[in-house]
Amino acid sequence: MINERIRQTAAQCRHYAMCKIDYLGTGLCPAGQAKHYVSYFPQGRMDLLDALAREITPVSEGLLDIANTCDLCGACDVQCHFYSGLRPLPVMAALKDAVEDHLRSGQEIVRPPQDPLVEDLRAITGAEWVSNDPAVQVTYAKDPFPLSEMKIPRAVVLPGSAEEVVEIIRRVDRDGIPFAVRGNGASVYGQVFSEGLVLDMVRMKEISFDPANWSVTIGPGVTSFELQREAASRGFRMNVAEPAATVIGNIICTGLFSTWSAAYGMGADHVLDMEFVDRKGDRLRLSDPEGLGTRLLAYRHRVQQVPGVCTRASVRLQPVTGDEEGLIVPFDGFDAALRFARDLAARRIGLAIGILGPHYMAAFLSPDLALSKKVKRVLRDDLGISFGVFVVADKYGLESVRRMVGDAVIDQDLFRTIVLGLPHLAEGEALDLLRAAEGRRAPFEILTAPGTRALLEAVLDPSPEALASAVDADLRGSYTDIYRQPQFTNMVWINAFRIVSARMGRHKHIIAFILFIPLEETLATLLCDRFAKVAEEIGIDHDYGFLTPIDMGKRAVLEYDYYIDHTDTAEKGKTARAMEILTPWLDGMCAGPDANMTWLKTVFTQGSARKEGWFYRDLAGRH
Repeated sequence: MINERIRQTAAQCRHYAMCKIDYLGTGLCPAGQAKHYVSYFPQGRMDLLDALAREITPVSEGLLDIANTCDLCGACDVQCHFYSGLRPLPVMAALKDAVEDHLRSGQEIVRPPQDPLVEDLRAITGAEWVSNDPAVQVTYAKDPFPLSEMKIPRAVVLPGSAEEVVEIIRRVDRDGIPFAVRGNGASVYGQVFSEGLVLDMVRMKEISFDPANWSVTIGPGVTSFELQREAASRGFRMNVAEPAATVIGNIICTGLFSTWSAAYGMGADHVLDMEFVDRKGDRLRLSDPEGLGTRLLAYRHRVQQVPGVCTRASVRLQPVTGDEEGLIVPFDGFDAALRFARDLAARRIGLAIGILGPHYMAAFLSPDLALSKKVKRVLRDDLGISFGVFVVADKYGLESVRRMVGDAVIDQDLFRTIVLGLPHLAEGEALDLLRAAEGRRAPFEILTAPGTRALLEAVLDPSPEALASAVDADLRGSYTDIYRQPQFTNMVWINAFRIVSARMGRHKHIIAFILFIPLEETLATLLCDRFAKVAEEIGIDHDYGFLTPIDMGKRAVLEYDYYIDHTDTAEKGKTARAMEILTPWLDGMCAGPDANMTWLKTVFTQGSARKEGWFYRDLAGRH
């Protein structure tokens, strides 16, 4: 019998695939590295325990191997806790115990059925890279999106080359078998599943730099973290998204946006070329002037089918000047923050720009959920920081920002002090100090004043050990080691590698509403107010996400987030009710000849197109 508490932990897996990248430098699951199927990584094992407990999947030959190859090393505990707060090691142990109990009872071990499709695919890729074992199938069948249904694939294939992809697509096209393409499985909208074939592109990890052409050619299995790490080691930077998401998958699905998009753009701005295998098995290139690939540069204002399988992309490298730093400018209101961010973008000041709220700031900084809740209250209620404009700039840009706002900035040194002293900031002694000195100034102005620094340092007593005191006792040593590394408190590094952004879904699964809008105070406020009103009426946790100016401040990416317990039936019902209200409203806002905004629903799968198609009206044939 599987312990229900442990099963519930397994069911809470966010599917962010952070266990598939070595973002902490603590190593990866050896079985996952060797086998590549998600089933062998902690994420897959979490799904398997939940499915086994709910009798969705049997004990199969594949499950025996998955359980046996886990050595309970514990690396997954730190990796998962760092961003989600979950402790998966008991789940790994429970899975092994459940399989051992099954063996001792003498019950049947299920073998995968014979399938001519599987045999044909194995002739293309080799036997080990195709599976229809139930333990593999079920881990490619669902993500936490509460409105998606489980789709058990007929088979899963891991191609190793573009040539293999061509043969695979021609095989499924011959029999009309549906398929879905999976990057790293980090989709949270139920978009990477099929009852036919799932192509997991994880083995295609080509990374080939061409510095003279300021480009790098990558395969569809390369993640944001992996590419950024390789680029940084060569003195470059990439505009990438969530660390475990594949770069190509993110470009196709969202246009790949981040705070760096203020300078680096999005959509086709990233791409020099892309190579696809279309749905008939024919190859095409984005840059071929005589071919069909150029049509993928045009945005169509409707939901589009995935154009095929991208097998390679050449993307832009960005320069690094070496004098770049990050800072945060606090604001007590959204309109003032928006005007400042727009002004920065219009003046071309800064490489990365984003307006963050206290929820994101607290979640990103805090290693523990309870601490993040306290810090959110402190930022908003005690320090008066309702919003912060985050900026990465070179020394000239930083000087310009300071001339615009004075000393009221959280610079790199103060940021490090706050992060490593965060538990003490939340306790109140530092707040008492700020209140005593407040006078006519806002609390955040006292916090950022140069004359306060030495006293603040003494009160917060920042150190890796102090920050680690916020987590479970048995994890404190690991957290201390992590935060002794300077990059984990460096704003530029954190923003380039994005490892703390996954913390935004720590307390519940996140449903992100992504909108591409004119950068206008009235419109941005109207949209956020509407999302908030619907969430409050239905009873859904919610908060503002972020806003990044695009195209010199003329347009912006806006995110508003709902938070759902995807395992709770009542919360699934709330999500359905919210979508019944929001979908027609958003569709209406984005339709018609006068519409000049778009939401992710129609951009999804068209991210290789020119961004102007979804940012500016009359270019997309809206009617």
